[in-house]
Amino acid sequence: MDLALLTGQRPADVLKIKGEDLRDGALWIVQNKTKAKRAIELTGELAALIERIKARPRERLSAWLIQDDDGKPLGTHGLRSRFDKARKLAGVEFQFRDIRAKAATDTGDLAHSQKLLGHRNREMTEHYVRQRVGERVQPLR
Repeated sequence: MDLALLTGQRPADVLKIKGEDLRDGALWIVQNKTKAKRAIELTGELAALIERIKARPRERLSAWLIQDDDGKPLGTHGLRSRFDKARKLAGVEFQFRDIRAKAATDTGDLAHSQKLLGHRNREMTEHYVRQRVGERVQPLR
């Protein structure tokens, strides 16, 4: 979940990250849906998260950054079951895909959000942000 939040990527794109995608001080991603290419700088919380993931004890060496206990890439079912368990323990109610909209909203800068999410046009990014924040309107009087 942290990786999805800090990168603003879709669950499928997070699950396909390999160790070889971490190079030249960036996380290199080609998004499945749009084929947009991103080099997300490995700084701050993202850099710390990657180090935390890499430091986990592993029974088997694997190319995948996000993997199950057997070193195999974690699939959508594995992600879903782990997410559901964490969500229940936290006592919150939201979907994994909501993390992407939160990332867009939390940048505080629409241009940054658009680049991070890989949107071709500003309107799509505005749609993500507006759904989370809501539209600002004037009262009747």
